[in-house]
Amino acid sequence: MHFKYSVSQLAQITGAEVFGQPDAIDFVEDVLIDSRKFISGSRSVFVALKTSANDGHLFIQGLIDKGVRCFLVSTLPENIETGVYLLVKDTLKSLQKISIFHRKQFEIPVIGITGSNGKTIVKEWLFQVLSDSYHIVRSPKSYNSQIGVPLSVLQLNPEADLAIFEAGISMPDEMDYLQQIILPDIGIFTNIGHAHDENFIDKRQKINEKIQLFKKSKQIIFCRDHGEISERILSIEAFRYKKLTSWSLRNRTADLFIEISDNQRYKCTYRGQIFEIELPFSDSASLENIFHVILTSLELGISIEDLKSRIQRLSPVAMRLELKAGINNCTIINDVYNSDLNSILIAIDFLAQQKNANSRTVIMSDIMQSGMNEYTLYKRVAEWIKKNDIAIFIGIGKAIRRQQALFEGEKYFYDTTEEFLSSFPISGFSNQTILLKGARVFEFERISNLLQQKAHQTVMEINLTALVSNLNFFKSQLSADTKIMAMVKAFSYGSGSFEIANVLKYHNVNYLAVAYTDEGVELRKSGIAMPIMVMNPDENAFDMMILHDLEPEIYSMSVLKKYIQAVQNSLIPEIKKVGIHIKIDSGMHRLGFGLEEMDELSEILKKESQIEVRSVFSHLVASDREEFDDFTKMQADYFTQCADFLQNKLQNSFYRHLLNSSGICRFPEYQFNMVRLGIGLYGFGTCTSESGCLRNALKLKSIISQIKKVPKGESVGYNRSFIANCDMVSATIPIGYADGFDRKLGNGVGKVFIKGAEAKVIGDVCMDMVMVDVTGLDVSEGDEVVIFDDNFTVKDMAALLKTIPYEVMTSISSRVKRVYYQE
Repeated sequence: MHFKYSVSQLAQITGAEVFGQPDAIDFVEDVLIDSRKFISGSRSVFVALKTSANDGHLFIQGLIDKGVRCFLVSTLPENIETGVYLLVKDTLKSLQKISIFHRKQFEIPVIGITGSNGKTIVKEWLFQVLSDSYHIVRSPKSYNSQIGVPLSVLQLNPEADLAIFEAGISMPDEMDYLQQIILPDIGIFTNIGHAHDENFIDKRQKINEKIQLFKKSKQIIFCRDHGEISERILSIEAFRYKKLTSWSLRNRTADLFIEISDNQRYKCTYRGQIFEIELPFSDSASLENIFHVILTSLELGISIEDLKSRIQRLSPVAMRLELKAGINNCTIINDVYNSDLNSILIAIDFLAQQKNANSRTVIMSDIMQSGMNEYTLYKRVAEWIKKNDIAIFIGIGKAIRRQQALFEGEKYFYDTTEEFLSSFPISGFSNQTILLKGARVFEFERISNLLQQKAHQTVMEINLTALVSNLNFFKSQLSADTKIMAMVKAFSYGSGSFEIANVLKYHNVNYLAVAYTDEGVELRKSGIAMPIMVMNPDENAFDMMILHDLEPEIYSMSVLKKYIQAVQNSLIPEIKKVGIHIKIDSGMHRLGFGLEEMDELSEILKKESQIEVRSVFSHLVASDREEFDDFTKMQADYFTQCADFLQNKLQNSFYRHLLNSSGICRFPEYQFNMVRLGIGLYGFGTCTSESGCLRNALKLKSIISQIKKVPKGESVGYNRSFIANCDMVSATIPIGYADGFDRKLGNGVGKVFIKGAEAKVIGDVCMDMVMVDVTGLDVSEGDEVVIFDDNFTVKDMAALLKTIPYEVMTSISSRVKRVYYQE
């Protein structure tokens, strides 16, 4: 942030009552909304936001311990002796009021972007094109929400001479506050799509809501070919006094008319000037985004010649942080081409979440166009590096090298990427998590290619942002005091255990559950310290469980007695109290104690001072099946009887958990004080209320290895199970049943998608390959092939196989490369 306000100013801006010690801090120059992203609090105000997923007031004491002294709250804590507290009705609205006040301190041109798609790309490409002419402040990543927009605007600083902010809404009436915060001089309306349709009456209402961003703008830029947007903008009486500027591929009356000249060359007519421009992208979405950028840049006075050269330098906008396997047991976080301060702080924060490596390394280039002087900029980066225990820092670029004295610990600096590659022993990296952050001109893809493990061309992508979104949705369905046990058994349903566990830990899940002891041991070795329940304890592994502080599910007298014996015979010195989880058989008749065993069970447990019951739980037989709801209620009653009996006998508190993912939605009355969340994390729900709220987190993709012409009458694959009935074209894809692409998908049952087109499986599925029919499709070797994604999901594939999503997910072989990314 780049502002400086006294406590009394903040109180006046927000209308807050001041409590505590008003002189605890003389002025504020930073806003903090996430306690996990804290560096130093001597000049910070913590805004305690309440959301459906969390309550910032719960983290106040922890921040006091770390030195924060100023808090914007809607509920006063019991102890206000330390620090100053600004009490308001709504902390989010107050944060927005602060940003509205801050925005009014600046007279620079501000561009506001809205629409359904392309906002972030247009913003980032505008930054790339205009940064040679302006010092620009822009929204970090996709900060376009009711929280993200004020945080973006609070970055405005005296050195900036242009700002670009994006605004997104999901409900009616949300744009009004965003308009007051951004107060754009120039507005860009990208397009209108189907996102959040469920919250609007129709598309017209959604356009009307989004267009409110521009009600005080001097100029609006839009595409004349989007009929509904164009018609609405041109029909509003108040807009007739604004400068309405459009581009079109069809309408010659537009201010910028564009015609395809040859391949990727386009003939442009702009206010009487005719010129040709070559564009670096050819897909329709990128073209639409570029044309918005071209028109806006011309309107801001960028010359045609400068525009042509700058457009050629455009690089793809990385919308996500990728986590990939690297050489020598390293993990690579690839976030190249996003080299601004905010994206760096986000990336370092993501790096800090990774607990699986012995050490962390950051390789970073000069930060381009930060709007800050070198010393201040790299001092802040150095603070983040130190705060997050980065073992090795490597700086590449002349500017960062000049400030190397600011960095502590093991550090190396080079003027160029070439110098780094020729001087630093890449093969020496081992057992590290390595973050790559480089501006486009430094060509960090050369470093990335050397560090990445050469792997299978078939890749499973796990969207960690979607996973967290799903976690927060389920949190919103729970009472504030209900805890969450996340299921990471079976390699986290095929998604990778420690990577998922890292994210869940960071987002305050309370417990993890694994199937077997070795899964829990691996998590411990990867740095996961949170409580872990083992659901299938092997008596031969009891010593390992005790050693690694893993807590077994106890489902029978014999298992309990053997575990007690293991604890008593343990050679671990000064063994602490160990936790166990009692399984009740409430009707599945698989594993667990019955009500008739509660008396004997409680008598045994009362005698064992070293053993503590951490939870009592059971499994619902059919939580997603309405026709069995009466049986579910009977199970819940039986479970409650057993848990109550143990509670009365043992006289100590423990967690009770009965609900799984589908049960959370359908039986909120049985939350007790903990639930178990598994497949719901990946976006699979069973309730209509979950529709539109859960996001798919999984994508399996491969490539076309070879394309072959198959003459009529020839066979494809093993056993001549497919014979071509006409001349056709087949594509071979490097995925087979050894990777989890089931043999039952052969001979027309299964399908894949290439450039959005469906391609049916032909012939038998091989161990490592599958062939598909691409006759009539415009495809090439090397093209991406989608096995499942947001459109054709794991659930859809399971339906083809007449099975359940669990089986599909857990069948994906460990030899398939996993890539984890955060949007």
